[in-house]
Amino acid sequence: MPGPKKPLERSFPLLVGPVFSREAVVAPRRTRHYLMRTVYALALLLIICTAWMILAGTQIIRNVGDMARFGAILFQILAPLQLAIILFLSAIQSASSIAIEKDRQTLILLLMSRLTNSELVLGKLFSSLLNNGVMLMTSIPILMLIVLFGGTSFDQVGWTIAVTFVTALAAGSIGATVALWREKTFQTLALVALSIVFWLGLAAGIGLIQQPIFGMDTKLISGAMSPITAILAASSPSVAANWSSEVLPYLIFGTTSTVLLCTLSVMRVRKWNPNREVRPGQQEEYSGDVDLFTGEVQLDTAGQPSPLPASHHVDDRSRKASQQSRRVWDNPVLWREMCTWAYGRKILFIRIAYWMMAAFVFLAIYSLVVSGEATRATADASVSIPVLAGPLAPFMLVSLVMVNALAVTSITNERDGRALDLLRVTDISPKEFLFGKLLGVLYVAADIVAIPLLMCFYLCFNGAVSVENLLFLIFGLLVLNVFVSVLGLHCGMSYGGSRQAIGVSLGTVFFLFLGIVTCMVMMVSFTGNVEAQLTPFLACIVGGAIGLYMALGWNTPSPALVLASAILPLAMFYSITSLLLENYLSVVMVVAFTYGFTTTAMIMPRLSEFLVSTGRLKIAENE
Repeated sequence: MPGPKKPLERSFPLLVGPVFSREAVVAPRRTRHYLMRTVYALALLLIICTAWMILAGTQIIRNVGDMARFGAILFQILAPLQLAIILFLSAIQSASSIAIEKDRQTLILLLMSRLTNSELVLGKLFSSLLNNGVMLMTSIPILMLIVLFGGTSFDQVGWTIAVTFVTALAAGSIGATVALWREKTFQTLALVALSIVFWLGLAAGIGLIQQPIFGMDTKLISGAMSPITAILAASSPSVAANWSSEVLPYLIFGTTSTVLLCTLSVMRVRKWNPNREVRPGQQEEYSGDVDLFTGEVQLDTAGQPSPLPASHHVDDRSRKASQQSRRVWDNPVLWREMCTWAYGRKILFIRIAYWMMAAFVFLAIYSLVVSGEATRATADASVSIPVLAGPLAPFMLVSLVMVNALAVTSITNERDGRALDLLRVTDISPKEFLFGKLLGVLYVAADIVAIPLLMCFYLCFNGAVSVENLLFLIFGLLVLNVFVSVLGLHCGMSYGGSRQAIGVSLGTVFFLFLGIVTCMVMMVSFTGNVEAQLTPFLACIVGGAIGLYMALGWNTPSPALVLASAILPLAMFYSITSLLLENYLSVVMVVAFTYGFTTTAMIMPRLSEFLVSTGRLKIAENE
């Protein structure tokens, strides 16, 4: 007869507890585990082939030196690209994995088990980073292939992987700490995004200070804190000689930050959770009868609890309302979004953090305007990237991500709270539900939408942006905000698992922006002729169309989504080319048409019936 099965944690004696042990056992059984690393490896190889076609199609390769220069430039493009992907995925996945446990109220069950604080915190952290670690290991042989071109060395590959690995741990620690601290999913995701941007912005801002801090050069402090500076130094050919001064300080800083954040989470996890809303209101030291009106324990003459009189029985309770009930609108979904604290009262803390970040961005813009950098022409007249894009582009990306996170969590919170089942049996029409959610999201995120627009007005007032370009910016930003809002609602309704819905929604917004930046960098790095590069980018355009359809139309297929997924990558390539050539009218027209059509394709099928996936926990676990 077979002997008794060993406990799960004994199979992994060196790991951090049963939470991670379970993930390590279950993850290889999922198709997604193999699909993610396969797609990631193919994407890296596709970028390498595209870069080679750009070089071979636009320039003449004369000698080995040209090959070495190509290898060096390619490696310095892929290393920051991989860092950005791992940074985003690590922060979002670690935060969402814990936030969804709270929404389903299963984190309380883990707290009631025999798990220690360290097993719970470190187990959730490393289990959420498992797929990212596999993706990072998959990229190692691909990066080593670039060494064959010349211009790079195995030292660069090693230090690049080390910087990316430490960044993943630090970003994941930020996401896990914020998720354990905050209660609502939107609060968690928004704070994680703001924390990452604040980290990068603080490191860059310290480098701009001219005076030493505590006797230390600000450049050294900035390099030790910034993952961007560290990855650029690690991918540089001079890393073999300068690793101790340019890369090692960041590795120490990232490791120390990870240890401190994890220690804080381990110490405070049972203080933060469960929150006051789910804690029972009864007196902890007494389980007998309590007067329901006064809250006092009734005692007899012997000092023992006595039964409540019949007049104070639960069936005999009656009291007058202390205040008049609020009148609900004809659309209760919109009323709840606008007139109640649907996303928690502590959303004010998110707004304060966002306003603080906006103030720092405004200071950066103000310094560029005062110094004249904002209106100075670029050195190359054929390719123009405004200097204002440096502080504005990341800030606008964070704004779009926050609006998208608010939209997708407005659906996932309803499903995790089992409220969608109730809404589907009421007389609320699909149109009322959809537009109630959409208008409510835009109302709650009004300041997030308005602040970037106010910055554009400020630039126009100071002559950094013309009135024509101001109109283009305002129209384009409004179109994108509506798009990300509808995208969040679409993903929230399409996917039964909250974690998958949040990942697909935020990932689509992030990878659209990242794809645009990568395309622009490759165009500028290898050649200034951006008009003759459609053929090399065709493979990326086709791959992007397939990925976009998998994200948007796989669960809810429709001919309109197929067409939208096909035209959007091609339209974005045309928009990037027009932007580099300063044809701004073409950019805004193409963006308005493509994103407007995609928004319509996502919203129209849901106006006729409730097409909301209500997958339960078992389904979400198998995804």
